[in-house]
Amino acid sequence: MKKILVIGSLNVDMVVNVPHMPVAGETILAGNMELVPGGKGANQAYAAGRLGAQVTMFGAVGDDSYSDIEKKSLASVGVDTSHLLVRKENSTGLAWISVNSEGDNSIVVIQGANATLTESDIAAHEDLLRDCDILLCQLEIPLKTVIYAAKRAKEFGKTVILDPAPVPKEFPEELFSYIDVIKPNEKEAAQLLGEPVTNYEEASDKLRSSGVKNVLITLGPKGAYINSESEGKHLIPVRQVPVVDTTAAGDSFTAALAVRLAEGSSLVQAVRYANEVAAIVVTRKGAQTSIPDASEVSFDN
Repeated sequence: MKKILVIGSLNVDMVVNVPHMPVAGETILAGNMELVPGGKGANQAYAAGRLGAQVTMFGAVGDDSYSDIEKKSLASVGVDTSHLLVRKENSTGLAWISVNSEGDNSIVVIQGANATLTESDIAAHEDLLRDCDILLCQLEIPLKTVIYAAKRAKEFGKTVILDPAPVPKEFPEELFSYIDVIKPNEKEAAQLLGEPVTNYEEASDKLRSSGVKNVLITLGPKGAYINSESEGKHLIPVRQVPVVDTTAAGDSFTAALAVRLAEGSSLVQAVRYANEVAAIVVTRKGAQTSIPDASEVSFDN
């Protein structure tokens, strides 16, 4: 079985149900609050593990009870957490997630230990990069750390997948050259380009021109658009479902994509599978708790 290495963030999510998203200066009354494991890195590692992949999670956590929540959750789906770095001087990352009655969410992230992950930490654990087949990264850890990890992974001949969220104000051109698959959503694609996305083909062409071989723009209920050097251009539709909570949809999609690519699927096949996983996720509440296992995903290539 091919190995997936996730280098990224680990947060504990404080999820609050709200009637609507507050505007500046507005106070609203919320429903209950839940503490659940999350963070883009951890969510993607959890999802990949739950879908049956061999996964290692690398990142930084605090020496606190929040980190125990993360480790227990990841271990429950077989993710290797033995390489996580513990920062006694920092808390584990936290995220405040507001979910409205339509299932849409807004997220405020407190980086905590995630912000302390350095290039030196990656260099000290390069054996993880050597041993993996696919590196999966996001941008909730320092950008320089992601660039270094992606560069070294490419030097070792690994496949690098980037979920470019959150998009920094200035995205480094260098990073594009180390990425095999970049997976922004529609808003993130616009941020990367510095202009609204009005045409998926044109937007993905512009991203491809930066040096990425495969651009994948997720479009929510419209599915996903692929622009691939080897597989061409495709709009892949997604099954329509009643939406309850979109919190983990993007992370689950990315993880499912990595799992199928690790299993040898084409990019088009992997996206179809990822669409189906995400369609299941949005019908359930929560982040990691909404992610299906492989047996729940009815899918025919």
